[in-house]
Amino acid sequence: MSESREKVIFLVDCQSFYASVEKAEHPGYKNKPVAVAGSVLKRSGIILAACPIAKSFGVTTADRLGEALNKCPDLVVMRPRMQHYIDVSLMITKIYEEFTDLIEVFSIDEQFLDVSASLHIFGGPVTIAKAIQQKVLSQTGVWVRVGISSNKILAKIATDIWAKKNEEGIFTLSKAEIETLLWPQPVNKMFGVGSRMTSHFARLGMNTIGDIARTPLPRLKEKFRARFGKQSDIHAEVMWRTANGLDDSPVTPRTFDTPPKSVSHMMTLPRDYIEPWEVDTILLELTEEVCRDCRRKGYMGSVVTVSCMCSPYEAPTGFSRQMKLQDPANHTNTVFEAVKVLFYKFWDRMPVRRIGVTLSQLKDDQDYQLTLFEDQVKARALDKTTDYIKDRYGSAAIVRASSLTTAGQSADRSLKIGGHYK
Repeated sequence: MSESREKVIFLVDCQSFYASVEKAEHPGYKNKPVAVAGSVLKRSGIILAACPIAKSFGVTTADRLGEALNKCPDLVVMRPRMQHYIDVSLMITKIYEEFTDLIEVFSIDEQFLDVSASLHIFGGPVTIAKAIQQKVLSQTGVWVRVGISSNKILAKIATDIWAKKNEEGIFTLSKAEIETLLWPQPVNKMFGVGSRMTSHFARLGMNTIGDIARTPLPRLKEKFRARFGKQSDIHAEVMWRTANGLDDSPVTPRTFDTPPKSVSHMMTLPRDYIEPWEVDTILLELTEEVCRDCRRKGYMGSVVTVSCMCSPYEAPTGFSRQMKLQDPANHTNTVFEAVKVLFYKFWDRMPVRRIGVTLSQLKDDQDYQLTLFEDQVKARALDKTTDYIKDRYGSAAIVRASSLTTAGQSADRSLKIGGHYK
């Protein structure tokens, strides 16, 4: 395929998204260091976003709030408003839709755009990128950076390594420039490579992205098998294709409409839970959230998984175990019985600080097994009624009595999205 016929793909990233939204709505903070962080008292005092001014003081995402304040005593700390950020993200998507209908959400602040068919309408790739930048900035106050290339992985790399670092906020990485621009970069700048993987590559004698790209794929698989085991071939191929800028996947709108493989809920507790009745309260609340989500989406699960992390923080213990249900289910009480069996089988009686429940191997909930010992029709009718009340009046409109105890967290969780306040 000739260069002129190659696709033109953008990865558009919102700079310091949460912090940018807050600064746009609080003009008095324009020239001040601003960060968005959770609550210290509830163990979520982590920096979720920091504006460029805050970052100039060394404040980074995932810093503990105390650490961030030590670095920048004048830091303006704002509580997250997740529903508002979602709303702004949707507004930004609407702006992108003015330039193309091929948009794939990658995260709340990153989206892929295929503008190949828009070039003859709006001009060249850089012209379109600048138009998007200005329109998003004028309508939302958020500055976006744009990586441009011929496929998604190269567009993502162009954004992360270069567009985020230059003043213009735009960078084009062509296939012809991979060897000269991408390969000399250190391994830790490659998409999908964190600190642990960087250490593994160093032990394999690979310090640059080019070291990975130049290694024949069969040889790289051999190295991965020796280090990670027999099941590492796919991981090796993903790393090799990323280093070589190979990605055949199209920009796919409505990615999140695909059926889920599992439904899960997890939470970090506001304090250590020691007593079984306290833990039971949280297990029941999480099970109810999982089952309610499954019912809303029309699924039942065949496999239940319980995960747990126990204190102390410096040397935590924990587990993640699963079991197959006798029949697929989304009824809270049924799933809860399995959840309790799993939890108490593997809990070491250490104080619990984080816990999660998952249902997987999902199937349509219209076909279900009747039993002699439980009125399934009545149970489903009751679930439908309680779900309706919660959908209409809020998740805390009707709760179990145990959730009204000091261990209960359902009222607080009803005010949050993704673990952060709406």
